[in-house]
Amino acid sequence: MKFFETSKFYSLKKSTYINLRWIAIIGQLITINAVYFIFDFKFNFNLTYLIILIGVLSNLCLIYINKKTQLLDKEAFFFLLIDIIQLSCLIYLTGGIANPFSIFLIIPTIFSSSNIGFKSNLLLVATTSFIIIFLTFFHYPLPHPVDEHFHVSSYYYYSIPASLIIALVFLNYFALTFGIESRLRKEALNKMEEIMSKENELLSLGGQAAAAAHSLGTPFSTIKIICADLLKQFKEDKEVKKDVELLVSQIERCSEILKKLTMNPIIEDDFIDVDLPITGYINEIVKSYQEISKKSFIVNSEQNSNPIEVTKSIEIVYGLRNFIGNANKYSQSKIFINIKSDSEFTEIIIEDDGEGYPKDVLNIIGEPYIKSYKSSIKSKSGLGLGIFIGKTLLEKNYANILCRNSKTRSGAEVSIKWKNKDLLGL
Repeated sequence: MKFFETSKFYSLKKSTYINLRWIAIIGQLITINAVYFIFDFKFNFNLTYLIILIGVLSNLCLIYINKKTQLLDKEAFFFLLIDIIQLSCLIYLTGGIANPFSIFLIIPTIFSSSNIGFKSNLLLVATTSFIIIFLTFFHYPLPHPVDEHFHVSSYYYYSIPASLIIALVFLNYFALTFGIESRLRKEALNKMEEIMSKENELLSLGGQAAAAAHSLGTPFSTIKIICADLLKQFKEDKEVKKDVELLVSQIERCSEILKKLTMNPIIEDDFIDVDLPITGYINEIVKSYQEISKKSFIVNSEQNSNPIEVTKSIEIVYGLRNFIGNANKYSQSKIFINIKSDSEFTEIIIEDDGEGYPKDVLNIIGEPYIKSYKSSIKSKSGLGLGIFIGKTLLEKNYANILCRNSKTRSGAEVSIKWKNKDLLGL
């Protein structure tokens, strides 16, 4: 499977969006309290506070329930729609379109124009336009001093929604246009970097393969001579003869592979061209770590009742390898990998017997450039880029990732879960 074209992948960075929402909520609270207590303007104060509470709860939902670091198109659309409705309810209670803060109605849609898909953005524009028209005719009076009242001519009043809708369409058009151009430039640069990297890799690999073929020629020849002598000595012993012949065939195979790599450095291993179940991915990755690590890898697939063959995916292999590599790095002696599947879901749970995630980074696991201040792991910890890359790659392949400290063991736990229909669609 090819890598996703990230220039066509729409997502919204959750942490940035959450911070912007907190700023908006604090601004709403300051404005409401200032108007009610300082200026002594009367309106339905309790109901406005209830509406702001809805915004607070939706932001807490983003933080504690949605564990992804990036909000996909549908999720971003849903929460942006909540923002628009929440703000429109506040404006409905405080003067409608005549409220000077009605300009903020167009901000969520403009903010979303370069972060979500065209259809979702178009739906937000249409919803915002409808709300602006609705608030023009239906609303509570604008809060004002008891002895005064706000009056404007109908020409001026109806020009407010007209200007807001025009600004909404105009700014969204420009944001979409520049966003598309930026994505095209990014895609072109990515393609160029990919080609240059591949060419450099091929040149390097070709040179290394040639050097390896040259350097290994003498050892291979020596092994062949020794094998020939062993065949003469043990020609009567069928078991030994069979093993020696197998050894000779494998040496010849190694020589052929090196020759092919010298001539064609992009040659691939056989298993890349076949579909593998998730257990196959895990076993291959674990095997590669067992060669370099003295720690124990305990793979349990007893609950894997519905194994699914998945088309070879570089992203899934790289993502799983990152998480298993992290478990190997921070564990004391054991890494536990549990594979579960049923008719609907497939899940991989990776646990270790280390110290677990430090409390100071637990809530932001999956973000890049984070570092724990815990002295016991400070020397081993990086900047969180491995988890960030692995999490992003797996989430782009429809996985749900949950990073936490294990409830049954001392270390960290990572749950990687797919819907079977998504896994089959890769």
